[in-house]
Amino acid sequence: MSILVNKDTKLLVQGITGRDGQFHAGRMKEYGTNIVAGTSPGKGGQEVNGIPVFDTVSDAVKKTGANTSIIFVPAAFAADAILEASYAGIDLVIAISEGVPIQDMIRVNSIIKQNGTKLIGPNCPGLITPDEALVGILPGMIFKKGNIGLMSRSGTLTYEVVNMLTMNGLGQSTVVGIGGDPVAGLYYQEILEMYENDPETEAVVLIGEIGGDAEEQAAEYIAQHMTKPVVSFIAGQTAPPGKRMGHAGAIISSGAGTAEEKIKAFAKANVPVAKEPSEIPGLLKEKLAKATS
Repeated sequence: MSILVNKDTKLLVQGITGRDGQFHAGRMKEYGTNIVAGTSPGKGGQEVNGIPVFDTVSDAVKKTGANTSIIFVPAAFAADAILEASYAGIDLVIAISEGVPIQDMIRVNSIIKQNGTKLIGPNCPGLITPDEALVGILPGMIFKKGNIGLMSRSGTLTYEVVNMLTMNGLGQSTVVGIGGDPVAGLYYQEILEMYENDPETEAVVLIGEIGGDAEEQAAEYIAQHMTKPVVSFIAGQTAPPGKRMGHAGAIISSGAGTAEEKIKAFAKANVPVAKEPSEIPGLLKEKLAKATS
């Protein structure tokens, strides 16, 4: 069944006539994603890679039945693009745009929750259900169909860990890059619940990083609600206080959000934390063996 996206996803690409939109629309379509439309104001009636372009999301939804949108527009316009998709009835929005103002996202999140729209991102690589749908900028060739769910705040670590899983014969059900911004859409707890309820997911990898308390909240949720094995990795385990790691949300302040605190929280939830990403496949195999013994 997977989570969030699958072969039945009808994808709309907002900003499809731009450089990034065109390039990644082509890659997603080549992977097999069902892209039904794109939007670019003033360019309705054109085609990009054989994909029809509409002026508005509303028109695209009415004429194609699009239910998922991916956003490739400049940061200054990303909030409005998310809201346009939400008001048009899109169920799931993936915002790739980087540098979206925090104030914009605070406003957007409150509105889309009222509309019942799910959001991944912004500043994220997207998500993939292998062999069914690639919605984002992830390198599709490293993924393999399987039963491991993976979610991550870091895009590059996602690729590294997935490649290790695939090389060790551990395929993936759905991989979600949630992004590293301090204010974003769906986060660990919501996605953990989806994995828990997904019959195709047998175990979960959670990749976190220093800054904030999202991992601590996830550990508490795992302890109370998860029956499936979970393993983790925390990036920035040797980072000094105040160090920024490339993500706006990956900052330690006043002693909060340290790797040590996150590791302790996961230990209490019986979630092993890898010291290096290369340890993750082995930890997963141990957890799966115990779960079936």
